[in-house]
Amino acid sequence: MKQVFHHKYKAYQKEITTFISDFNKSGKQLKAARNTIKLFTLSTNDCINIKSFKVPNIINQVVYSFFRKSKALRSFEYANRLIALNVGTPEPIAYYKSKKLFLFKESFYVSKQLQYDLTYRELTTNLNYPDHENIVRAFVRFTHSLHEKGIHFLDHSPGNTLIKKTHNGYSFYLVDLNRMRFETMNMQMRLHNFSRLTKNKAIIEIMSDEYSKCTGLSNELVFNDMYSAIKAFHYKFERKKRLKKRFKIT
Repeated sequence: MKQVFHHKYKAYQKEITTFISDFNKSGKQLKAARNTIKLFTLSTNDCINIKSFKVPNIINQVVYSFFRKSKALRSFEYANRLIALNVGTPEPIAYYKSKKLFLFKESFYVSKQLQYDLTYRELTTNLNYPDHENIVRAFVRFTHSLHEKGIHFLDHSPGNTLIKKTHNGYSFYLVDLNRMRFETMNMQMRLHNFSRLTKNKAIIEIMSDEYSKCTGLSNELVFNDMYSAIKAFHYKFERKKRLKKRFKIT
């Protein structure tokens, strides 16, 4: 199994490799869906987060072996790049990948576990969350800073931004990093980047108002374009879900 470590964590390579080897029978499970996330404690008492990616289908096993970087590798590289750009994300530690008969199999991304207070999801489900509007506005300013730095976070969805309360306000950290592009973003791309976050009109009004302040564009223009992008995304999403249900696709 190939393993690549951040230089700060090379001393823990043997210990973390044991966690990887014992992944199926040890660790504290944090999430088990398509991918599995578990927490482990280093000998230093630091908590680390290990994400095990589902073994892809046979076609993607070939693709990830010869033509495309794995999700674990992309997560590791993108995390390091975000930190270099002064963007919050859990500290990257390592990535692992294995092959069998030249086919890509298991892969793992290891990062330092981040203690946080909420995700953006809580703001979309609880409009009475304390200081709700200020957190939403701070999140929009954070998103604008990503756009200004040429960071196109393709999985900009409610569960993928962790939020910590600080003495100065709020800090934001991106997770689930494997789908990201670094590119100059025009206004259409920027406003479309909000489409996965919520379909609650009251929150959209706050987001568009704050983004218009960040960009100097009229609030009406920003709201109309953002709202249209959000409606289009959710129409496609619901249509896809109905088709899957009709044809019993899992």
